[in-house]
Amino acid sequence: MKSGRHFLQIPGPTNVPERILRAMSQPTIDHRGPAFATLAREAIDGLQRVFQTTSPVVIYPSSGTGAWEAAFVNTLSPGDTVLMVETGHFATLWRDMAVRLGLQVDFIPGDWRHGVDPAVIGQKLVADRGKTAIKAVAIVHNETSTGVTSNIPAARRAMDESGHPALLLVDVVSSLGAIDYRHDEWRVDVAISSSQKGMMLPPGLGFNAISARAIAASKSARLQRVYWDWQPMIRDNAAGFFPTTPAINLLYGLREAVRMLEEEGLANTFARHTRFGEATRRAVAAWGLELLGARPDERSSALTAVVMPEGHDADAFRKIVLERFDMSLGTGLGKLKGKVFRIGHLGDFNDLMLAGTLGGVEMGLAASGVPFRRGGVTAALDYLAGNPL
Repeated sequence: MKSGRHFLQIPGPTNVPERILRAMSQPTIDHRGPAFATLAREAIDGLQRVFQTTSPVVIYPSSGTGAWEAAFVNTLSPGDTVLMVETGHFATLWRDMAVRLGLQVDFIPGDWRHGVDPAVIGQKLVADRGKTAIKAVAIVHNETSTGVTSNIPAARRAMDESGHPALLLVDVVSSLGAIDYRHDEWRVDVAISSSQKGMMLPPGLGFNAISARAIAASKSARLQRVYWDWQPMIRDNAAGFFPTTPAINLLYGLREAVRMLEEEGLANTFARHTRFGEATRRAVAAWGLELLGARPDERSSALTAVVMPEGHDADAFRKIVLERFDMSLGTGLGKLKGKVFRIGHLGDFNDLMLAGTLGGVEMGLAASGVPFRRGGVTAALDYLAGNPL
């Protein structure tokens, strides 16, 4: 057994703060009683503020995958066409779900190093001359597998300029609570997220933020839904209740997570993550290693994906880091397996945690025989010192 705490530096699940652990440790209460109704409304109202929306937000006892499915089955019908973009592993999995649900997918190919190209989305929508074939555009905001963030406002502008009425569905699983996301201002129809990343909770809650257009679409959508149906959720949530048994103790944690975010201030939270992302990238550059994200303006504030030098296996490196330094780094997913490792720097995270994380990476590179230059930790610390919050 190793002394000291484990460093969990994957890009989700993230470290759960003591405040949230204590909040969740309260006794479970009657989910039909008045105390629960107060808890539920405070959690839902707070989550709306984090999404930056006045529209309904529903909370499922689920992973983000369940919230993906809820977005599709509430807005679409069998055979409908969805325009999606191959930005990485999770965009690909979301595409696979759409196909299995009986949807047609126009999947714009990508190299897993770039975000969404708004111009291509606009061209696809303009080519739908009748404006009826494509029913929705589905985009991953922050691709957790690659560390690349797509420009949602630019995609929204391209959709508007095309004059096409397609719905906009956005996965914000690894951006909510870490990277600026503005549901109402960006006119997103359905946002999908979950509890275990920027929201600092354990896994177990899936979220949908829902526009009025999406609610209108749900009235004629014909994909089968029972558990995922928004209507009973929105109806019962109005009084602070749920149509099924909710995850009571996770809701205690969610209420506390919102309090923590609002005490810091959302703008300050986003600035903190931006700062950590830049410090980490400076460390990678000083090591002489390559970032997976090809464009500087698309590189994520929530995580950094690092390309291993030719001839070296990222998973073998991660194994050494875990065994010697008790630190977990994110694995390469899908076609990136063995080719990249990912450093999570989101959630309940501060300067000293980043210094320890980068120190573990630098020691791991040396222990693994990976060719690199020392000095990454120093470069990151110099940046942090020169750019205090």
